Amino acid sequence: MINQPQTIVIKIGTSSLTQPTGQIAIATIASLVETLSYLRSLGHRVVLVSSGAVGVGCARLNLAERPRKMALKQAVAAVGQGRLMRIYDDLFSSLQQAIAQVLLTRRELVERNTYVNAFNTFGELLDLGVIPIVNENDTIAVDELRFGDNDTLSALVASLVEADWLFLLTDVDRMYSADPKTDPNAQPIKLVSNQEFARLQIDAGSSGSQWGTGGMATKLAAARIATSTGVKTVITQGKQPQNIVEILQGKDIGTQFEPHPKSDNARKRWISYGLIPMGKLYLDSGAVKAITHKGTSLLPAGIIAVTGEFSASDAVQLCNREGIELGRGLVNYSSSEIEQIKGRHSSEIASILGYDSADTVVHRNNLVMKETPST
Repeated sequence: MINQPQTIVIKIGTSSLTQPTGQIAIATIASLVETLSYLRSLGHRVVLVSSGAVGVGCARLNLAERPRKMALKQAVAAVGQGRLMRIYDDLFSSLQQAIAQVLLTRRELVERNTYVNAFNTFGELLDLGVIPIVNENDTIAVDELRFGDNDTLSALVASLVEADWLFLLTDVDRMYSADPKTDPNAQPIKLVSNQEFARLQIDAGSSGSQWGTGGMATKLAAARIATSTGVKTVITQGKQPQNIVEILQGKDIGTQFEPHPKSDNARKRWISYGLIPMGKLYLDSGAVKAITHKGTSLLPAGIIAVTGEFSASDAVQLCNREGIELGRGLVNYSSSEIEQIKGRHSSEIASILGYDSADTVVHRNNLVMKETPST
């Protein structure tokens, strides 16, 4: 039973918001609005990540299927987003609950200044008692800076607002060992601990409907992001949003994922999940030991290979010889510069590159290791 106010992020998918025909499922949206307004009345801080703009746009324009061409999809999303927000505004207004529309692209989370601005804006909205309704800004998003699906977006938003809970509302009541629609032997999974998550193997399937982009695989990926930043994550039935209240009261509903201890370092959360790695650095065993067990900075001497093209201050993955990712960091040099100084002592950097700069390739303050790195 939850006795104190929580920060709660709820993501609802297209398959829950729309009928198989693509028409809006008004009853589900009304139930969702009632549930979230009730949570607000209890003092919880609530954020809604809502899919459905493209699906609603398709219905509005009488399109038979989801667009594949990017420009058409973006145009349809622009049509659907306005209609979707109108419905939300009408329903929330009937319960005297203020809402706000927040449209994000990955760019806002990649750049540190805009990441901080987004953090501050969400904080002010939540302090005002407003429910932010978040979606990807499909109209201007480009492929290389897309979230790809709203499951990932919701996990990153949960990390950004330092949420206590992330609820992923979908078209099944919980996660199963296989697709229960096609496999009668599929077993329900109620609780996933940190240790079990790493070993979890299920038939994740594909998109649940012709109108959506997510499947169970994207929800698992979102749960990994959220739990890694200390957010308890739940997968449950989207057609029954009232389950959220019952889960908060301790009911055994849905699949719950145990979170890692919450980190107070917002900058390191940003490095881990806000940024898109632009390349990889492969490290020798000495460097692996130094950064994983001693918490030191990464020096050029420990780097054995570089892949990708990136600039100074970009994010990269740090890998062992086998290519297993150990962590991520912001580099002080470009990929071409690191190619020149890899395997060399820091004292040689100036003579190799022709100028004097940082002794480290990745400073320890800009380096984030995974919870259980494989060395």
